[in-house]
Amino acid sequence: MADYTIKVRRYQPESGKPAYWEEFGVELDPSLSVLDGLLQAKDRDDGSLAVRCSCRAAICGSCGMKINGQSGLGCQTQIGEAQELADKKAAAVGGAAEGNVITIEPMGNMPVIKDLVTDMESTHWTKIRRVTPWLLPYGEPPEREYIVEPESMVDITQSMACIQCGACVSSCLSMEVDPLFIGPAALAKAYRFVGDPRDAETTERLTDLAHDPHGIYDCTHCFSCVDACPKGVAPMDQIMRLRRKAGENGIEDPNSGHSHEMAFVKIIEKKGTLDESLLLQESFAPGVLGKLLPTKRAIKEMIGSLPTAVRGIKTGKMRSLPKLIPGVHHKLPGNAQDEVKAIYKHAEEHNEEFNLYIKGEEGDEEAAVEERLEPAAAPGGEEASNG
Repeated sequence: MADYTIKVRRYQPESGKPAYWEEFGVELDPSLSVLDGLLQAKDRDDGSLAVRCSCRAAICGSCGMKINGQSGLGCQTQIGEAQELADKKAAAVGGAAEGNVITIEPMGNMPVIKDLVTDMESTHWTKIRRVTPWLLPYGEPPEREYIVEPESMVDITQSMACIQCGACVSSCLSMEVDPLFIGPAALAKAYRFVGDPRDAETTERLTDLAHDPHGIYDCTHCFSCVDACPKGVAPMDQIMRLRRKAGENGIEDPNSGHSHEMAFVKIIEKKGTLDESLLLQESFAPGVLGKLLPTKRAIKEMIGSLPTAVRGIKTGKMRSLPKLIPGVHHKLPGNAQDEVKAIYKHAEEHNEEFNLYIKGEEGDEEAAVEERLEPAAAPGGEEASNG
């Protein structure tokens, strides 16, 4: 047993007072969870402490919360590990080396109902329903079930693992800036049906999500949802897959998201580093024809982007005026640009997506051997050896 101090952010709406912090002392084995600590405090110190939980086995997704500022599941986070993280964070800013409090607060980007209980209906579930989270199959339904080859479902295995805990929504930085952003959980759910071979509305789904200004191109690739997800769903990866499929289907979105994405790719392939001035042009008026005959929207967007360019100069991102002039851009030294192009060529020739969720990350021995991560077993049960 060890003693820990947990600092819980509390909010009692019936009191009419603002949120406040309260500390509780708990005594637990380090291998037990933060949720166990909260339930002990609720049992011993204050029965009014509100926390949502159910299975206590990282299956139901009920106990989403922020622990030391990081979104996750209370039942999956060992209190000993939470203490180590609290100590590490404190030491990084010159605090005590050990014995720091473990902070626990409700999930972000959602209204708080009471203490650690958030209103998931108003944010999470509303956005999930936004993406039509059910199968829209071809033709009349069969007499029994829809039959597909197991291999055809491999691509969506990762997105199917979501337990709807809301940790990714809680940690999403894009949603902090734009609360209307559909969000990582809902878009990961969208890919579950876009990638399903039985669904007949793939193009319609992709067009809808690409044309929505708060859709797939509103994600800023911050990786926060990837870090927060307790089940390895990697919502950002699913969003990137939606973008890729939208591009493959020739969907040109009015948000210029696809052209902005392609501008990045083409400029770095050509120059090795990002030319900010060309990025602006290629995003809103791509190609020679786009520059010669820019649309009204392109002109409007480019003019609207001028304040961003000015801020870039002020902050040093664009260090001088020449960087705003197309064509004036430093080149990579020597044959470095040829090496960049070789990387592009290799990526094109080996265009294969790896679904890490099913690649043996949890100890699949055969997959590990196949990927040459582990040696194959020799006859008689011994490992093969070069000796």
